[in-house]
Amino acid sequence: MIHPYKLGGLNIVLDTCSGSVHIVDDIAYEIITRFETLQREETLAQVGALLDCEKSELEECYDDILELKNEGRLFTEDGFEPMAGELKARTSGVVKALCLHVAHTCNLNCAYCFASQGKFNGERALMSFEVGKRAIDFLIETSGTRRNLEVDFFGGEPLMNFDVVKKITEYARSIEKQHNKNFRFTLTTNGLLIDDEVIDFANREMSNVVLSLDGRKEVHDRFRVDYAGRGSFDRIVPKFQKLVEARGGKNYYMRGTFTHANPDFLNDINTMLDLGFTELSMEPVVCAEDDPSALTDEDIRTVMVQYELLAELMKRRREEGRPFTFYHYMIDLGGGPCIYKRISGCGSGTEYMAVTPWGDLYPCHQFVGDENYRLGSVFEGVTNESVRDEFLSCNVYAREECRGCWAKLYCSGGCAANAYHATGNIRGVYEKGCELFKKRMECAIMLEASRLIEDE
Repeated sequence: MIHPYKLGGLNIVLDTCSGSVHIVDDIAYEIITRFETLQREETLAQVGALLDCEKSELEECYDDILELKNEGRLFTEDGFEPMAGELKARTSGVVKALCLHVAHTCNLNCAYCFASQGKFNGERALMSFEVGKRAIDFLIETSGTRRNLEVDFFGGEPLMNFDVVKKITEYARSIEKQHNKNFRFTLTTNGLLIDDEVIDFANREMSNVVLSLDGRKEVHDRFRVDYAGRGSFDRIVPKFQKLVEARGGKNYYMRGTFTHANPDFLNDINTMLDLGFTELSMEPVVCAEDDPSALTDEDIRTVMVQYELLAELMKRRREEGRPFTFYHYMIDLGGGPCIYKRISGCGSGTEYMAVTPWGDLYPCHQFVGDENYRLGSVFEGVTNESVRDEFLSCNVYAREECRGCWAKLYCSGGCAANAYHATGNIRGVYEKGCELFKKRMECAIMLEASRLIEDE
């Protein structure tokens, strides 16, 4: 399976199953797009009529393409399906990461919040140290021989329970060596409670900090307001700038959300750049189709153009020596995830779980509050085997729609939570999400390919 496309002045051909990316001239591009459907002479005749070139040049190019096919770098057959589920089966019962919901409450009242302003459709609550301590013990007990473990402090707003965040971190650090473990902590915050103590703690203990900022002041303050209806932009930006400067401009992400109000999100990216932030992420809103924030079909078309303009901006700034990172455009064409990870996909519900303030386990933060997907608790372990088995069997080949998709080994079947909320089935397909993902991949591949060309 191949995916040919033109972007950024390049003719790009992706061979899905080998992972090979070919940057080709016009002759090769036209031959490749006909290679599997036409015979040799008919292909050469069509391309010869389309382009001004000698027949000998066409023949030489055709033979080069045939050689690439024989080498397994073009038109590679998909032989991965028998491996589907093998990695998850091998690691069943091994947990490597927890998302600790240390605060089911928030000091903002964001209209588009998928977590119901931090309550996750339940009661407001703060995690106790006892529950957090038990979560760390549960992670160590279920991590097998895996050494590197991840813990995300999440909410709501986790800094509303900062003392417990500190105690949980201190406890994990106090026992990691004796268990031959290494904890990597992440904190996600809206920024309102950041102060010098938080900055010092984050820089000492957090491998990554995710900072919520939607970009332009008018966009950010439209949704990200406190309970008095006041926008938060002016209060959080100076705190974010101070924290990022203290971290040396590394190991953080500005995480924004674009909605129906700002499908032209490149303007928000530019605002973040103007504010001095260079590690950026903008995510499409997750909400019901009838929500006023939901992206319309027209919005999706706008976003597609924005992704291409973003890639052009990143390429231009890189050439100028002013690069910045966009989370969804990070790609490693020379390696990247192993094939088992590519076909088994997200580890939610198997190797990754969310923990509520009461210690309940869910497949990920987007399932928290849905009792149908409660897995068990950090005290009793996983007791809902049927739900875990459902996630164990969830891979790219479990979705019929994914089998013929060129992007399947990049998205690995996509987000189970988005599929569930869109279709009612974790094996469903969130079509709008697929459209956006494929455009992001085209842009990411183009950017990395152009960088490799520049470095030659």
